[in-house]
Amino acid sequence: MGIRNFSDRRKNTFLFTFKNILSHHKLSIHRYLHNSGLILPFGIAIRYLCIFGLTQLNMIRVGIFFGGPSREREISFAGGRTVYDNLDKSIFEPVLLFIDAGKKLIQLDWPYIYKGTIRDFYPPAKFIPRTKHHFQVYSESLSTLNEKEIEGMHSEVGQTIEWEALPGLIDFAFLALHGEFGEDGQIQGLLQSLNIPWSGSGIRASAIGMDKAFQKKLMKAGGFPGPAVEVINKADWKTKKGNTFWQQTLQTIGLPMVVRPSNQGSSIGVRILGKETSEADFKNAVDSAFFIHRLSGKDWLQWSESERVDYLRHLSDLREGLGFPMDIHIGAHHQVVHNPDELLLLLDAKLLQPEATALLESHWTEQSVVVEGFIEGKEFSCIVIRNLDGKAIALPPTEIIKKGHVFDYRSKYLPGMARKETPIALPEADIQKIRNECGRLFEYFQFNTYARIDGFISESGTVILNDPNTTSGMLPSSFFFHQAAEIGLDPSRFLTYIIYTSIQERLDEHLFAPPWRSLKERLSKLIEGKREKAGSRKKIGVLLGGYSFERHISVESGRNIYEKLSSSDKYDPIPIFLYGKAGDWKMAIIPMNFLLKDNADDIRQKIEDFEVHPVVQEIREQCAGITRKFASPNIVFEPQHVSIEDLTQQLDAVFIALHGRPGEDGEIQRILQEAGIPYNGSDSESSAITINKHETLCRLKEAGFTVAEQLLVSKKGYLANPDRVLTEVTGQIGMPLVAKPVDDGCSSAVKIIRSRSQLATYLNLIFRDEALLTNEEEHLLSIKAGEEFPQKSEVLIESLIDAQGATTFMEVTVGMRTYYEHGKLHYQIFEPSEALATGEVLTLEEKFLAGEGQNITPARFSSDESTYRQIAQQVKGTIESAARLLGVHGYARVDAFVRIFDSGETETIIIEVNSLPGMTPATCIFHQAAIEGLKPYDFIDQIVEFGLYEHSNTNFSR
Repeated sequence: MGIRNFSDRRKNTFLFTFKNILSHHKLSIHRYLHNSGLILPFGIAIRYLCIFGLTQLNMIRVGIFFGGPSREREISFAGGRTVYDNLDKSIFEPVLLFIDAGKKLIQLDWPYIYKGTIRDFYPPAKFIPRTKHHFQVYSESLSTLNEKEIEGMHSEVGQTIEWEALPGLIDFAFLALHGEFGEDGQIQGLLQSLNIPWSGSGIRASAIGMDKAFQKKLMKAGGFPGPAVEVINKADWKTKKGNTFWQQTLQTIGLPMVVRPSNQGSSIGVRILGKETSEADFKNAVDSAFFIHRLSGKDWLQWSESERVDYLRHLSDLREGLGFPMDIHIGAHHQVVHNPDELLLLLDAKLLQPEATALLESHWTEQSVVVEGFIEGKEFSCIVIRNLDGKAIALPPTEIIKKGHVFDYRSKYLPGMARKETPIALPEADIQKIRNECGRLFEYFQFNTYARIDGFISESGTVILNDPNTTSGMLPSSFFFHQAAEIGLDPSRFLTYIIYTSIQERLDEHLFAPPWRSLKERLSKLIEGKREKAGSRKKIGVLLGGYSFERHISVESGRNIYEKLSSSDKYDPIPIFLYGKAGDWKMAIIPMNFLLKDNADDIRQKIEDFEVHPVVQEIREQCAGITRKFASPNIVFEPQHVSIEDLTQQLDAVFIALHGRPGEDGEIQRILQEAGIPYNGSDSESSAITINKHETLCRLKEAGFTVAEQLLVSKKGYLANPDRVLTEVTGQIGMPLVAKPVDDGCSSAVKIIRSRSQLATYLNLIFRDEALLTNEEEHLLSIKAGEEFPQKSEVLIESLIDAQGATTFMEVTVGMRTYYEHGKLHYQIFEPSEALATGEVLTLEEKFLAGEGQNITPARFSSDESTYRQIAQQVKGTIESAARLLGVHGYARVDAFVRIFDSGETETIIIEVNSLPGMTPATCIFHQAAIEGLKPYDFIDQIVEFGLYEHSNTNFSR
């Protein structure tokens, strides 16, 4: 049977299967075909591989190491996913190697890399005892497991790999690890003993780069200026009186001062102590840096049960709290505690008197804490790389513009919460001074391949380097990729450069020729082969940005789409930024360094004020050899304004990555349709319905769906008679209620309102004339610093959906896609994800920030498989019926609540339909697609192909 006779869906499965064979060797083909459910004789399989140009058995096997035992494991996990997604699949075969808290090595099954956090899949749910409060825990909390049970836990998510077996599995190790057993030289030494080259610095440089206390001594010896420093050893801190250190640091350092752990990154445990600091504040900061916490019986006794549970959730967080195991000292009682439930019982039993005190100390601790003077000046971060000639080149330093004093975890990793200005806004001479000093430190510590060096420049022009790192966060907008984009390298190509240069660095370190010495030559040939094929790819415009309150998430989504498409041989993505205002918007093709900016506002500003900085131009000239060898042949370095007519000449299709208006409202779809440009997602009519939450629910209600009671409130009506509107709302909807914009998503301004006065505050703010909020207004509605709160002319008020007697009640989010088979449209509804919020509604962080939030996929409808399937089919049936009614095509995400009653009755209450759902790396639609066997690229590929098929006369790949 030839492939032409396959059904559309079976043909897609066939092509998908053989594309994935790229990542398997000949001996694995039979097993892979069997697991894929597509049985073909070996000879036929190879013939089809040759026909489709998919036989590339000379690819380089790259082990991506991530996770690890450190407190930064979630950022390492997210970074590992970024590397996995962006690694050029025509050159490299990625092998996912997850390191657990016990330094055990697991070859992870690929669907798990698309979970939101490590705790979403490891330890597997079946190994976690069900408890009243459903605490999330890491594997170290399962203290009673024996070796056989640990092996069983590994087999749930992948396969245990012995370290000595690595040489037969991988050719190169890409380290996306942070902290202990990642940056400190341990794993580097292990890989060297196994004769496996790795990315980044060598053993000695890694050890130096990890230990901040030791760094300070070496930097002082090397003549690098820095603030006064005191190092507090843990043993001394625990045995001496804190007053001794307080007086000593006041005398040698003074206020303000900075307290930090010696071996932590991502600003974990860092405190800035201002001029009003007391001795108690100092002691708390040092305790915190040692991951020690003191809890009084007075506080414990006055907290409610929910407050105690929230405290333990925070305490369990490795990034901000202590993590487990913990040593607990209460009076004469000492106990090692491994999980939050155990700790809750202990504290309830022992903290019975107000004067009682509990000392809690994490096993994931520090042996020394650095206290140093606060540095006044502009803060920057600078990536230094090795040029092809072996010389160190500092890329354009980036100024960190923070919302608060500390560039903390949230500011570093959530889009829109901080700004990066590249290059730093200083005279050229000062920028060059920063670059020279960073390059000098790079050579002084004998770093390899790349490093990230943080520091400050004072008003007098003194450059103070305070934090050299041998690795960097590898999220899409991290400094690592952000600055590489300035010389024209997108993430996929920058990773190729890192691997190439790391191989050369390892060769230079060897005293004898290693067995893998031909690896560099192999890689060079593969790079050249890719460049020769560059002209045959489909050009896809990725439309991102916009002017809604969802514009920053749109940039994150669009960047993710771009990166997935660019790591393939099939597509040549072109980033197109839309900006302006309703009725007057513009589009521009943007260069790579614009795409890697932190948020939409930065991109817009760069377009409007475009100029090439002289220092950046100089760096590009210095890196010309790198750019020629690794960058895209179609690289651009300046924005190019385009019209729809231009797009018809330049593109095969457009991927709309916009959220809100325009994008989900049908305007762009109508324009593209009229121009004959294929696009993704639903048509203009369906999009115009689903963006309006009120219109969507009205149509569903008319068709017999269960929906929340709702009421539209207009600005004009409210301002004319506030009391009448408040009375009408409370009378018709009741309390508590939900207030939200009618056409914004991403949890923008969604609040649960519990009183008439709170409702009045909400309406006054959302109908305000002034764009900015006061501190008092932010406090009234618990709006976080830097969080935008929209101004609207209409607000949707809905009744709060609750359990109403259901034994199981939860919020779910359900992804879907559509496809044609035998000319008929089919809907594939993914397995629902249970969305768990830490507060009353899901926050922006929980939806989109790596390591935040918890989405359990599949949702926990029932522990019985048969019952689960029955409930899931009912929920998915309701979702499909709603999607068909609303004319949803292509793909979408539907948010809903589910009530499950003792009788077996299941009720699905739809909240909203998103026709262009968020496509950020951490969003759960990718978790759901993974269950269906679709990697993110494959899911995106199917979305593009469906758009090409449905919105044009060209029947691509069908």
